[in-house]
Amino acid sequence: MKWQNRRESGNVDDRRGFSGGKIALGGGAIGIVFFLVQMFLGGDSAQILSQIEQQVNTTSQTEQPLSAEDEEMGKMVRVMLADNEDVWNKLFAEAGKTYVEPTLVLYRDATESGCGNASASIGPFYCPADQKVYIDLAFFDELKNKYGAEGGDFAIAYVIAHEIGHHVQNLLGTSEQVYNQRQQLSEKESNKLSVALELQADFYAGVWAHHNEEMNHVLEPGDIEEAISAASAVGDDHLQKMARGYVQPDGFTHGTSAQRIEWFTRGFKTGDMSQGNTFEEVL
Repeated sequence: MKWQNRRESGNVDDRRGFSGGKIALGGGAIGIVFFLVQMFLGGDSAQILSQIEQQVNTTSQTEQPLSAEDEEMGKMVRVMLADNEDVWNKLFAEAGKTYVEPTLVLYRDATESGCGNASASIGPFYCPADQKVYIDLAFFDELKNKYGAEGGDFAIAYVIAHEIGHHVQNLLGTSEQVYNQRQQLSEKESNKLSVALELQADFYAGVWAHHNEEMNHVLEPGDIEEAISAASAVGDDHLQKMARGYVQPDGFTHGTSAQRIEWFTRGFKTGDMSQGNTFEEVL
């Protein structure tokens, strides 16, 4: 992705100069995390969180300088967020709506969020309470080295766009509707709604990529393949098989690798938000 010497967003809260803190009590939107792996293996989540929190709480918060590589990564993320701002401001304006720009928080190890304490083990996530996206960039090393994604800058762009997709859902009222419906359903049926919500965020990531390319012409050979590889790596079936050797569809909360690829690709090809009714097609 061509990102050098382009506009950087001012909506980035870079906390990477500090480390330490507590474990998050919420879940990540992507889901490649130690917590979910333990859940797949049948562990007691409350006990797991308690054990991790005890370990992390022993770490005091300290200030650390950012390396040149860290600074470069920060610039790239700011450009990617700026691109999301440009696209969604345009699409919301065309629909007669106002896009409220979210803040993206970069952190290392652990930090505070409006949804509780945030830890790198949770993975990237969007917090509707404070309308912020939280990312520890070390996540992308794990995405590549442990879960088999190709890596690359556009894999990072895809993850950011997916989380911004959740922000779009929050602004449109979709997230609240799904939350209210899930409270009245069985776990199995509630999981289906969660899958539809996640796949729609993948679709919105594709919509962003479509319009960003039209506006800025930044895609390079292999970029879309990087996004597809990342989407495949975070499929529920792939994660479950890695964690316990078999797949349990009733436990899916984010969609299969094939579904995530399908919906991102559909968004990228069409750029049409009206084509992203995952709730109608998935449920």
